[in-house]
Order: sequence, then C-alpha cells, then structure tokens
Amino acid sequence: APIIFLNNKFRNKIVSTMPRAMIMSLFYSLYFIGLFKALETTTALNTGTLFTLVPLITAILCIFFLKEKMSLYQLIVYFIGIIGTSIVVFKGNINLLLNFSLNHGDIIFLFAIVSMALYSIFTKYFHRKDDELVVLVFATLLGGCFWMFLVLQLFDIPLQWEKIQSDLIYYMLYLIIVATLMTVYLYQQASIIIGPKKVMAYVYLNPIAIAVLLFILENQVISQKVAFGIIVSTVVTILLLI
Repeated sequence: APIIFLNNKFRNKIVSTMPRAMIMSLFYSLYFIGLFKALETTTALNTGTLFTLVPLITAILCIFFLKEKMSLYQLIVYFIGIIGTSIVVFKGNINLLLNFSLNHGDIIFLFAIVSMALYSIFTKYFHRKDDELVVLVFATLLGGCFWMFLVLQLFDIPLQWEKIQSDLIYYMLYLIIVATLMTVYLYQQASIIIGPKKVMAYVYLNPIAIAVLLFILENQVISQKVAFGIIVSTVVTILLLI
C-alpha cells in the first residue's frame, strides 16, 4: 500500500486495474477457500496428489480462453508428469497408491484446483500492455481480502486472533511476506511473460522441492523410488518448458 499510494503513477492505475483484479482475486481466493474446506474431510496426501492435475487442467482451459493448442505429444507428457509426481507424493509406496480413494473433500478440492488454473489464465487474459505489475498485485491482494471477508461474514467464521501466539507470529509473517506477497508478484509476472501453461508446468517440481528441503533441513532420506519420481518429474517439466 505505501508503494502504491506514495507514487502518483501507481495511484492513477488503481481504478482501471481494480475491476480486472477483482475477477482474478475471486478465483485465487476460491482456491484457498476450497483447499482449507477440503482439508476438513480429506488428507494432505490426497490434495497433493490431485494438485498434480493442475498443469493438465490449465492446458485444457487455455484451449478455450487463450486459443492455445495442445498436441498429443504434450498430452502424453502431462500424464507422465502426473505419474512421476505421484511417485514422489506417495513416496514410492504402492500400498498408499492402492489405498487412495476420493471422498467429499477431494471433490471440493477438484473445484479448487480448477479455480487456481483459471486464476493463472485470467492473469494473462486480463493483462494490458500499460499495466503496472505492482498495482495489479496490490489490487489482486486487496480483492482477495474483500472476498475472504465476505466469506467470513456469510458463514459467520470467527477470526480467532488470540490463537496466533509465540512462534506462530513468525510463521504468519513468513506466509504473508514470502508465501503470499512475493509469490503473487512473481507468479503474476511469470504468467504474463511465459504464459499460464509454462507456469503451471512447475507444479511437477513442488513435491520434489519438499523432498529435497526435508533432506537438507531434517536429513530425511530420499529412497530410490522417490529419486526416480524426481527424475521423471524434472524431465517432464523441462520438456513442457521447451
């Protein structure tokens, strides 16, 4: 907000940017609302598995909204990416895969990941050449605040500020500054420059990043099966970017 309101050029862009940002932020907010609602009745393993569908769903929606084409080769690569990333998510455990089943929460999360795909697409679709990215990010986050506030009021959900104590304050600051503010800025810039299909291709690297970070920070061993999944997902991401 200070960056926007202390700069005359940025201030003048707010009115023209806000209507488009409200639509983008609606789908961004719907993803998180769906995610947290889904986790009430499903598991992190299920949501992690279903999230591997985001690149494929984005590519399909790009056909309708951005008039982009998808070849049979690309379709095959997407499915290989889903398999490779699922190996990492399930830690190469065939029993976990066999016990995988969808429930009510998973259906909610499927709608959530469609919203995430649409957020990326509309970031590209609504972009204008004269847009200021910092204003677009500010307007998107402001719109997100509005939609979240509206949901809190409609469903009478208490904020429970008193529960944010001790180390949770630092975790919240990380989520606000790094995981939200910086990520939205980089995400929207990337969606505009390279397009939503390529941005979403990086989803296949999410479980890999987690596995590598757990290895570095907590010395959790990466099994050969997981390492194989990491290699497959990495190759798929590179192929999709090429």
